[in-house]
Amino acid sequence: MSNKFCAEMRLFEREKGWYYVSVPPELSKPLEPLAERGLIAVTAKIGNSSWPTSLLPMGDGTHFIALPAKVRAKEGLKLGAKAEVSFELRIRQTMSV
Repeated sequence: MSNKFCAEMRLFEREKGWYYVSVPPELSKPLEPLAERGLIAVTAKIGNSSWPTSLLPMGDGTHFIALPAKVRAKEGLKLGAKAEVSFELRIRQTMSV
């Protein structure tokens, strides 16, 4: 399953806050039963960049995807810029002991 949406890049308003995009609830809500400790494992994609990450809970019932500096630089994303984002579910890797 592939989920696409357009979102504005934002920054959490605290020192060293994360850059992120909000995920539309209609895409994240149906996936909540798959969450482990609130995280939904996905592979996100913007432009030519893709990376393993999670849909992270915002605290108000919605989710967001954090945007690593490497991705922001490669894709030329600036605060307030809009980007087409997509994500696919991925199997979370577990460690064996």
